[in-house]
Amino acid sequence: MKSHAAKLVLSGAACASLLSVAATAQWLPESMLSLAQPVAQQFHSTDYDGSQEPAQQNKAQSASSSDRSLTELLKRGAIDQKQIYSAPFHRRNLKWDALFLVASGGLIAADKHVTGAIPHDNLSVSQHISDAGLYSTVATTGILLVSGILKKDERARETGILGFEAFANTLAVSAVTQLVTGRERPLEGVGHGRFWVNNTLGSSLPSMHSGLTWCMASVLAHEYPRPWVQLLAFGTATTVSVTRVTGLKHFPTDAAVAGIFGYFIGQHIFHAHSRFFHEHHDQKIP
Repeated sequence: MKSHAAKLVLSGAACASLLSVAATAQWLPESMLSLAQPVAQQFHSTDYDGSQEPAQQNKAQSASSSDRSLTELLKRGAIDQKQIYSAPFHRRNLKWDALFLVASGGLIAADKHVTGAIPHDNLSVSQHISDAGLYSTVATTGILLVSGILKKDERARETGILGFEAFANTLAVSAVTQLVTGRERPLEGVGHGRFWVNNTLGSSLPSMHSGLTWCMASVLAHEYPRPWVQLLAFGTATTVSVTRVTGLKHFPTDAAVAGIFGYFIGQHIFHAHSRFFHEHHDQKIP
């Protein structure tokens, strides 16, 4: 019993570290901190007016040039991963680690009761809905990338590139977390979601479907900060998270943690690499 409790604590601590990453991933590298502001203050209008002075055009071009080379994409991906994994160990983030440990403990305790109350009659329906939500978000991101390239629409092209960068970063974080926590899925074992049992990429915490959908939805909603875009993006992501639980593929904690990972990793990628984000701030700086 003590051994099992110790495993829960260690698993929770590992997840807390990774969740703290997501909670603070929107912070930019030190060289960019002067540009960072809360998301709510970033968009006072629903679109950018596109007007630029020559100096601003040059700055915007240099900000976006790094995403034209595969080598540069790989380099900045490595930097993003370093920032993501180091964030939980910053002193300023310790309070978020502690908060997550408390919150995750409560959620984990309730998981088996929630999934135990879900009927098994139409599990495939929920599973198909979650698949459709993820695949449609991937398709939307891909369509924006291709159309942006073909039509020379820089904003659409950037949205596609950043969406897939967020996808890759979230995939890496989720894979590490699944290997570390090794949690059983709701239909495995006795259905209690034991930790350190299924140490594979198919383990339960976090939900890949949920995290990957949320990260791309986050990029889409930040690139196009219109209410209808945000409603569709986050509505789809929420649906995926819920149906992963009702389809008994994951526990509520798995979907919630993954959603937080995905949202903030997507926000980090947008803040760190979006040409339009930096142009908007350049225009506001006197």
